[in-house]
Amino acid sequence: MSNLSQLNVQALQWSGHSLKVLDQRLLPDSIAYDDYQDAAGVTDAIASMRVRGAPAIGIAAAYGVVLSAMQHYPNADWQAAVEQDIKQLAASRPTAVNLFWALNKMQQQLVTPSANPIAALTQLAQKIHADDIAANHAMGERGADILGNAKAVLTHCNAGALATGGYGTALGVIRSAHKRGHLQHVYADETRPWLQGARLTVWELAQDGIPATLIADSAAAWLMKSGKIDWIVVGADRITANGDVANKIGTYSLAVLAKQHGVKVMVAAPSSTFDFSLETGDEIEIEERNPKELLADCYLTDGSLVSAWNPVFDVTPAELISAIVTERGIVIDPGKHGVRSLEAC
Repeated sequence: MSNLSQLNVQALQWSGHSLKVLDQRLLPDSIAYDDYQDAAGVTDAIASMRVRGAPAIGIAAAYGVVLSAMQHYPNADWQAAVEQDIKQLAASRPTAVNLFWALNKMQQQLVTPSANPIAALTQLAQKIHADDIAANHAMGERGADILGNAKAVLTHCNAGALATGGYGTALGVIRSAHKRGHLQHVYADETRPWLQGARLTVWELAQDGIPATLIADSAAAWLMKSGKIDWIVVGADRITANGDVANKIGTYSLAVLAKQHGVKVMVAAPSSTFDFSLETGDEIEIEERNPKELLADCYLTDGSLVSAWNPVFDVTPAELISAIVTERGIVIDPGKHGVRSLEAC
């Protein structure tokens, strides 16, 4: 089968006047696109999880700024109106730094004098999109070099073409390794409560003809104990200067279990995921979503004694990570070295 990024099924499609967003909440049962023509719609698409994955969120937000400019230009106060839409886009989700990175780039372009600001903003958004795909392919090859002859890996959540501009970060590494003929099997956690692993990751892998086995999140320790995997390969939503990594809830527990069982942990992420303004993961704002995503309807009544705590990310300390792979380079053992060496690349 063809790679997902080469199929018509892509997370984001820019038409020139609107952004088509694949509603990932419906996968794998239904492939449906929503068409957005303003920044408010893109903001809702991000907040509602129609589009998810740190790089994809950033790309969508960049196109959201373009749509805002198309809506407001050339009104006298068009830049102020776009600035307000940028604030709304930034408020859609707090943890993935790629969102703020992309919006910052778009904002810089917004205040740069241009004879055709719409064209300039569009060109930048498309460049952000294209650069992400290129970065994914580069880190895929770098990560495959590190995996070497590994036969099987475990991945968590979805860090594939659906979460990026195309190809994927963690799944980009997996795709590249599988193409080389060494990697033979991928285990994927369900990734509760949104089931990104069950709904998205195994579906993506199936598109590429890569054998995949779905496991319950709680089965990961026993899988490691069995000796069936060599590596855990995941993406990231934010990486701080010391190498701490924020990723989908459950990543931290996997890293702790990997330490116990002698399994290595690889994080694959583009340079836009790094936040060098934060020294450690303790400074990362962790998004908490609605308890309704966890609770049965019978517990949602007033006065119910049952509540839910629903953080959607956690932070894995750098000392539990074996390698961080980017398009710029690799850091082995970031717990000792941090990641500032990548800042100047």
